[in-house]
Amino acid sequence: MDRADVIIFGGGLVGLTLASALDSSGLSTIVVDPADPTPRTSVAFDGRTSAVSSSSMRMLGAIGVLDYLAAEGCPIRRIAVADGLEPGGLHFDAEDDEPLGVMHENRHLRAALGTRAAAGRNIWLMWTSRVADVDRGAHGVTVSLDDGRKLCAPLLVAADGRNSVTREAAGIKVARWRYDHQAIVSVLRHERPHENVAYEIFYPDGPFALLPMTDDAGGHRSAIVWSVPQKDAAGWLSLSDADFAAEAQAAMGGFLGDVALLTPRSSYPLGFHHAAQITAQRLALVGDAAHAIHPIAGQGLNLGFRDAAALTQVLVEGARLGLDLGDRQLLDRYQRWRALDSLSVAMATDSLTRIYGVPGRTASAVRRFGMGVINRLAPVRNRLMSEARGTSGDLPLLLRGLPI
Repeated sequence: MDRADVIIFGGGLVGLTLASALDSSGLSTIVVDPADPTPRTSVAFDGRTSAVSSSSMRMLGAIGVLDYLAAEGCPIRRIAVADGLEPGGLHFDAEDDEPLGVMHENRHLRAALGTRAAAGRNIWLMWTSRVADVDRGAHGVTVSLDDGRKLCAPLLVAADGRNSVTREAAGIKVARWRYDHQAIVSVLRHERPHENVAYEIFYPDGPFALLPMTDDAGGHRSAIVWSVPQKDAAGWLSLSDADFAAEAQAAMGGFLGDVALLTPRSSYPLGFHHAAQITAQRLALVGDAAHAIHPIAGQGLNLGFRDAAALTQVLVEGARLGLDLGDRQLLDRYQRWRALDSLSVAMATDSLTRIYGVPGRTASAVRRFGMGVINRLAPVRNRLMSEARGTSGDLPLLLRGLPI
């Protein structure tokens, strides 16, 4: 029987971050994932990008992931929010050398995390392994794999995504709903430089996000996440590349000049879910297994990184006190630490989606007035900027860039 301090189901971005964070503090993990990791680092598998907040970047540096990141990300120096192409928007600027966040291609993050985890002295990666049975007993967790191997640990962590089988098996209730939208994602080439600005342009039919990427040999690039009504998604995807690029250019108001499509479009349905609790007997949920939100503010992955940072600190400090890592008081501390923050961000993004989806000139005028007020109120602006950087609330040590 193979033993470790923690068993993690799921070797995605959050699962591997948690394993690397625990490894950095000397705790051992076994990561179980049925997938083959090889194709996960290709554009064909996932052409998406993620806005990694400044606090998440500090953690990735502290646990050694940035040492393996082959491609440099694009710093976000300004976030500009607009109600359509009307004047009177809202913007947030980095006030020091640290950007608001960094845009990274998911495939590059996956590659760096995979290499970091493989180099971990206390990490066992069990790819292409399937779980046959899980017993979360009073004295420990025993996992039986379908090849007959058995694993044992005091704690099981579910990092197995929004359709988490582990969460369902534990009987944890989830509040969920679907938005009547699909997100279309791609990468654009554009004539003028983006100047490290991330744009969020709200239309009644759905938000249009334009996210700065590093230039390449061909010129300037930005990623888009375009939320379109479900009924129109097939039509948008059937457009030729030239026609789609023309529509994107119009949605931007042409401020980046001529636009061309650089990568194939992909789409995914938009939904919301939030687990009623993120712990059970000898079980903790992280990332999409615990919560999934609208991509409107680009905070979904960062919420998962915050889960990983908080759970790591709880477990490391518990281990130093000689506590059982599956102890109820440790799990209760993690539950308290993460529950309010994750719910607050989830409800804020949901509210933004609904508020900016109200059509009509009166609604638009009210939104623009509200953005103008926020621009003039420093405390409110600073709070919103802290949320964007991931530096609000009771911040775990790793998110401050400090070892545990």
